[in-house]
Formats: sequence, C-alpha cells, structure tokens
Amino acid sequence: MNKYKKLLGNTMIFAIGQTSAKILGFLLIRIYTAVLTPDQYSTAELLYNTLNILYPIVSFSMADAILRFGVDKSYDIRKVYSSANILLVCSMTVFALTLPVWNMPPLYKNYALLLFVYCLFSSFRQLAAQCTRAAGEVKLFAMDGIIAVFTQFICNLIFMVHLNMGINGYILSFICSDAFSVIFLYTAGRLYKLNKFRYADRSIIKEMLRYSLPLIPTYLLWWITSSSDRIFVIKMEGSEVNGVYAAAYKLPTLLMFLTTMFYQAWQISSVEEKDSGDLGEFYSNVFNIYSSLIFTAAAFLILFAKPVTGILLSGETYSDAEKYTVILIISMVFQCFCQFLSSIYSVKKKSKNSCITALSAAVCNIILNLILIPLLGVYGAAIATAVSYFVCFLIRSADTRKYIYFKLDKASISINTALLVIMSAVSINETTHTVLILTWLFIAVALVNIQTFLKKLRTISSLRKYNTTRS
Repeated sequence: MNKYKKLLGNTMIFAIGQTSAKILGFLLIRIYTAVLTPDQYSTAELLYNTLNILYPIVSFSMADAILRFGVDKSYDIRKVYSSANILLVCSMTVFALTLPVWNMPPLYKNYALLLFVYCLFSSFRQLAAQCTRAAGEVKLFAMDGIIAVFTQFICNLIFMVHLNMGINGYILSFICSDAFSVIFLYTAGRLYKLNKFRYADRSIIKEMLRYSLPLIPTYLLWWITSSSDRIFVIKMEGSEVNGVYAAAYKLPTLLMFLTTMFYQAWQISSVEEKDSGDLGEFYSNVFNIYSSLIFTAAAFLILFAKPVTGILLSGETYSDAEKYTVILIISMVFQCFCQFLSSIYSVKKKSKNSCITALSAAVCNIILNLILIPLLGVYGAAIATAVSYFVCFLIRSADTRKYIYFKLDKASISINTALLVIMSAVSINETTHTVLILTWLFIAVALVNIQTFLKKLRTISSLRKYNTTRS
C-alpha cells in the first residue's frame, strides 16, 4: 500500500475513535465545572498532573518502547511486550512500598492509595494499548479509546453526580475506565497470547531501557513546561484563579486532539518507512500539510474562542477563561510541532536529544513565569508557555534535521505565527469591530495555508503517478 494512503487510512481510523471520545470528553468537562468548585477543580487537575509525573517514572516509559520496538519488524513483539510487563510489575512493587511517604504531603494525604491504584491500571492500560497499536490492530485501538471515555463518563455520573463523591469520584472514574480497558484489550486483542514469562528477553530489556530511560526526564520536563505555570499561578494569584486558568486549557486541547489522531498513525508510518530512500521528502510533504492544517485550525479556534468557551464551561466563575485560551491555543500549535519532530528522535533512537530539547522549554518556562506573572498576572503564565514551546520548536527543527533532513517552509510558519499573535491580541482587547477583524484575519490564515496544502498535495500526486509508472 502507498505510504501516504496508509498514513491517511490509519489517521481516519484514529479520527473516528478520537472524535467520538472527544465529544464525550467535552461532556465530562461540563460535569467537572458544574460539580466541582474552582478550588476543587484546581486540586483535581493537580492530582491528574501528578499521575502524569508518576506514570513515566514507575513504568520506565515502556509504552513508548513497546511502540518503537513493536512496530519494527526486526523485533519479536511477544518478547517486547512480555519484557515490558515484567519490568512494570517490578516497578509497581517498589512503588507500593513507598506509599507511606506519599501520605505525608497534605495534598496527597487523602488520595495516596487512590493515586497508586490509578497509576497501576493506567500503566498496564498504556502497555496494552501500545502493544495493540504496534501489532497493527488500529481499529481495536481506536475502539478502546471510545469505550474507555464512555466508561469514564458513566462512572463520573455515578461517582460525582449521583453519589457526590467529589475529587474521590473524579479519580475513581479514571481507575474504573482503565481497568475495564485492560480487560477489553486482553480479551478482544488476545494479548494474553503475547504476554508470557518465557518470552521475556534480557537483551531486549536492556535495549528497551536504553531507549526509554531518557524519556523519563523528558516527560518530567514536558510536565514542567505544561504545568509549572499553574503552580506559579497558585502561589502568586491563588488556587481559585488557577482553577479558571486550568479550565482555559480545555479548548486549546482540541488542537492536541487533531494532533493525536494524526500522530498515532504517524508514529507507525515513520518507523515503518525508516529505511525508505525518500524519507526526507516524506517528512517534508507530511509536515507542511500537517502544519497548514494546524495553523488553520488554531485560527478557527481563536475566532470562536469566546462562544465555545461559554458553552464548555459552566457558570460566571469561569468567564475570564476565554482571554487566556487564545494565548494557550498558540502554545498548543508549537507543542504539536514539537511532538511531530519527536518522531525523528524515535525513529533514530535519539531519546537523549529529545530530553535535552525538552529541557530548553522547561528552563525557558520557569524563567518567564518568574518574570511575567508578577507583571501580567495569568496572562504572563500563558505567554510564558507559548514562548517556551516556540523556543523548543526552533531548537528541535535545527537538531532533528541533522538526522533526517527535510524542508521547512519558514516563510509560511513566520506569517502564520504573526497572524495568530495578532488574532489573540484582537480577541483579548475587545472592541465593537472585534468579530469582523478576527474574521478577516482568519480568512488571511486560511488563504496562506490553502496554497501550501494544495502545493504539497500536487507533489504527492505526481510522486504517486511516477511510482506507478515505474512499477
């Protein structure tokens, strides 16, 4: 199958799964902001982010290793999956012994056991899901995403709305969803046939660890970049203000939704095509089409940020979230680009470089938070995040092209970025003509990207005709 066709086909499968899951996800946001106060929502978000810190540590980032080595046909997926599960069992045993320590900080005192169980099921679910994807069962992987969010939605109605369990219900809904997902994947995907002690291989364990261990600090550094601003906001502006700021992230995650459904397919294609003679051209064509879609989607979200935010978030308490949202949308654009470039590190097994470039974003974010939040308040936190991802993109775009050289349309990226910044400024400083100005700016973004999109489609079409003629 043509590599572009396969990438598109897998993206469509993931899109169906992600779209269904995202619709239910938005209903969950409505429940959270209706049931939880801003202060409770802030605590719930911090607990969720804590899991994001714990997960790569306790799992040794084995889910990433499973995907990288499982897709690669030079490795036996049974050995890859079994080895990863043995490592996870050992790690979770050690983690369980540290629970008394987790009971000490005030924030975690009432939630330490729940966080452990949450981390346990989440880790095994990630291994099972990535193994399913690496084995080529993309439809099953997409179906699991839908089922997992639906299960979480039902559990939220039971625990948070009916039983009024608050933050405990919030965590329990994740646990139940992940537990059901593990059972589903093991039975429907017959993963029990791949996970056997006799398949574990010491040499593969060592190789997977060499790849995955640098990803642990990478995840922690990305957490600093994406979440440290909230800690600074809590300390400098208060927990309630942080609850509003945390809610402002919800609309920008739509961009990550677009990225996720594509990136899940791209991770498979990039590894499968790693020995292709035209790999650089493949990256160039895909990235330029991808970036044109991301920029257009970002402009569209900024245009409709105010009404959509009003629909998503419940109550006047969250009314200021829209003003921060438009800046966070820009930060999400460059987070998407950084994620795309990380696929080169994955293909070339340069996970150390991924860590070093993530460090640049984290350091930049901390410094800018300390400078900008005292000057601009919550706006400063949003700007710090956007600038940090932009800096990381600049560094990664230079570094990754040492390993796989592909052309970047620098002029298009510069123009699009400038237009998005102008749109954000117009949206924040509302006037009677704001909607009209934003509409014209959106049209300008769309026109710039339509040209890039059509140009690359013509290039791909000519390549397909050439390959067909040769064969």
